[in-house]
Amino acid sequence: MTDFAAFAWTAENAAEADRLIALYPPGRQASAVMPLLWLAQYQVRDMTGVAWLPVPVIEFVARQIGMPYIRTYEVASFYTMYNLKPVGRYHVQVCGTTPCLLAGSDDIMKACKDKGLKKGATTPDGLFTLTEVECLGACANAPMVQINDHNYEDLTHAGMTVILDMLARGEEPKVGSQIGRTASCPEGGPTTLTEMV
Repeated sequence: MTDFAAFAWTAENAAEADRLIALYPPGRQASAVMPLLWLAQYQVRDMTGVAWLPVPVIEFVARQIGMPYIRTYEVASFYTMYNLKPVGRYHVQVCGTTPCLLAGSDDIMKACKDKGLKKGATTPDGLFTLTEVECLGACANAPMVQINDHNYEDLTHAGMTVILDMLARGEEPKVGSQIGRTASCPEGGPTTLTEMV
């Protein structure tokens, strides 16, 4: 068990934290709260294999930027990008906002459930945590999920099943559009401005 009461930055992360804080004017160090929480969550992941923010780590960040703990906790608890409890090795975040819902996010959620994932829970083997989240910002390529740091877009029930199976086997599924789109171009490729003039 890791003793988070003794949490301190690694040398590399201490330098990065100083760089992040220096981006803000003097007296405005609290503005660095979000990138520092993100950095801390990744350091906890590197320490434990699970990306999350234990209370002593949030307190550490608050002290560094002179921000009351409760204000720092408010930030960490508001944004779904921060995990306040341990999650599985793969944090599967299914977008349930209107564009994804209309494009079939219910099928994506069903694929997860068919594989034994339950919303808001971690599988008994610690491999997957399933969360329904609001807009992940790839509406044109809906439905989509974010798993850890990667987006998987243009999904179907079958495609999501393949991704989950690959992750369970320790393989790396194709990131991004599952139908070959580049960014958010229309299905089938660009239809305008196809040549530089």
